[in-house]
Amino acid sequence: MARPRKFDEDEVIAASRDLFWAQGYEATSVDDLGAVTGLGRGSFYKAFGDKHSLFLRSLELYCAQMSEAVRADLHNPALGAYDRLVAHVRGLTSVMASDTERRGCLMAKSADELCPADPDVAKLVKRTLDGWLRELTATIAAAQADGDIPAGTDTKALASLLLAVLRGMEGLRKGGVAASTVKAAAEQVITLMSVQLPAAT
Repeated sequence: MARPRKFDEDEVIAASRDLFWAQGYEATSVDDLGAVTGLGRGSFYKAFGDKHSLFLRSLELYCAQMSEAVRADLHNPALGAYDRLVAHVRGLTSVMASDTERRGCLMAKSADELCPADPDVAKLVKRTLDGWLRELTATIAAAQADGDIPAGTDTKALASLLLAVLRGMEGLRKGGVAASTVKAAAEQVITLMSVQLPAAT
């Protein structure tokens, strides 16, 4: 009797993530996934259940890696809180500016395609964005305590602004807006961090 083929599940999920990222969910077939992972249909269904289940595993991997990168930026012990925020904004902007293929963000792409009708994707995207917002809010509060952000600033409102700008810049860049325009927007939001903004109502 032939022995079942062994495979590295992490490698399969990573390869699937990259294919979904390139093609989108609906445009990716089980046969496409088999071609990039080397799995036959039988092995595929036995290991992952169906395309949607593998997609969720792939998106979870992407979101986990993204969240870890955010935490690494905003908990960098070599920098003060304000400098961590600046480095985070500029670092993400640099990644966006260098995305000449305009592949964009898998999480954003998945949200656009699936969130209205897919509660599992919507829940994962929301959890990831909520975590990012908490990290930004905490870092802004630390910068405020250091005296680098005005004392009266609503930390969560400013964090929401930063997150909205970062996500919006990613969409602009994917849509073909020049890298210089995206970088200018980033510098403007950095400037706004040190300005006393009206309290949120």
